[in-house]
Amino acid sequence: MKNYREAYSGKTVLVTGGAGAIGSNLCRELAQLGARVLILDDLSSGQRWNVPSCPGVLFSQGDILDEVKLKRVFFERPQIVFHLAAFFANQNSLDHPEQDLMVNGMGTLRLLEYSLLGGVERLVFASSGCTVYGGEAPLPLREDYVSMNLTTPYQVTKMLGELYCNFFFNHYGLKVVKTRFFNNYGPGEVPGQYRNVVPNFIYYAMKGLPLPITGNGDETRDFTYVSDIVDGLLRVGVMDAAVGKEFNLATGKETRIGDLAHMINRLVGNQAGVSCATRRKWDNKSRRLASIDRARQLLGYDPETPVEVGLRTTIAWFVENWDRIDASASFGPGMSSAVREMVVNQNEERVPLRNATAAAD
Repeated sequence: MKNYREAYSGKTVLVTGGAGAIGSNLCRELAQLGARVLILDDLSSGQRWNVPSCPGVLFSQGDILDEVKLKRVFFERPQIVFHLAAFFANQNSLDHPEQDLMVNGMGTLRLLEYSLLGGVERLVFASSGCTVYGGEAPLPLREDYVSMNLTTPYQVTKMLGELYCNFFFNHYGLKVVKTRFFNNYGPGEVPGQYRNVVPNFIYYAMKGLPLPITGNGDETRDFTYVSDIVDGLLRVGVMDAAVGKEFNLATGKETRIGDLAHMINRLVGNQAGVSCATRRKWDNKSRRLASIDRARQLLGYDPETPVEVGLRTTIAWFVENWDRIDASASFGPGMSSAVREMVVNQNEERVPLRNATAAAD
């Protein structure tokens, strides 16, 4: 389908987790394409100020476990559902396994049930390439290899979500697509104890602090800019070739964590360098690299944003929204903080490097 973007004009689309980084960017793009967009988000990790304020976007604050909220949004008769809401991510699930099971397990089941009863044309489920492949899968990671030897509740419940999607597709004929994201980053993600490495690194750099690496910096990840993720989602949301399948949404390129840290420090102008800590017990994969052959061949998916270009745009978003981001970021020590000893004292007065983008020139 060459004109896949045009297929959204006039559609009613529900996006759970629409206040998050991927969700907010997806909703903004859908609205620009002429879709009527429904957002359901409990703001447990997303921010109200991050929700697109534009015609055609309706926001409902609520939990995907709340059946009253589900009835209200499905009363609007969505034709396509992007289920992005989740209890995120690995470390958070270790600290709160029961909540992880309820949101990622029962929440996904309820979305599938309501989609089936509501006559939804297609449901797109956001799984994770950082979970279902386990620690022993050969590189590059391909969609037909999954592991039952998983190391966190989040990994288990993301696999569970995929299995429920398979059941609803095979038993009821509900058109589903499973997407596996790889280390996405970009404007819209606020840093925090359980958040991804890129926003946390940028936050530390703008605070003038060393960037905390769990490991020695030689670890690699497949960093994917949010606009490339959104393009992949738009494709799987309407293309017939996607139905019933799973797709890696990544770049197919590795970046060393050490190189990422130094790049961010250079772009921000941070002279504090990096610090290294012991890798977390569940983090048993030193390299992560996706194959995107299936998405490229069946969907025409072709991610085009180099890491440095994506980082520049993300840093510019941080600078523009610094006061909101700084007020929203949370790095509580918790039971087993993902940032370990590098917990930022939220009451400490630090002057952010607001002219960060100038350092990149």
